Amino acid sequence: MQEYASRKFRSACRKLGIFQSVGRVGSCFDNAVSQAFNSVPKVGYVHRRSFATRTEARIRVVTWITDFSNTRRLHSVCGWKSPINYEHDHRASFGKELAA
Repeated sequence: MQEYASRKFRSACRKLGIFQSVGRVGSCFDNAVSQAFNSVPKVGYVHRRSFATRTEARIRVVTWITDFSNTRRLHSVCGWKSPINYEHDHRASFGKELAA
């Protein structure tokens, strides 16, 4: 793990415009959000299918996210609504608060 904190590696990241993680070694919160996000399509879609090419896999996963996960899949953190419906309801309630 130390190679990712080395001066040479940090310098290469800066030159490439890459922002390194801000967490500490052993922090379970460092990349928990991205791991949770990536696990959903893997378990719900990718592991149940096979793809001829990486390009096909990318296109089909993005399509699954935009056509199913964000529009029809119910999420517990959204009060068992799809993210799109949750966002619409939130914006509507926010607009009502501003009007009041």
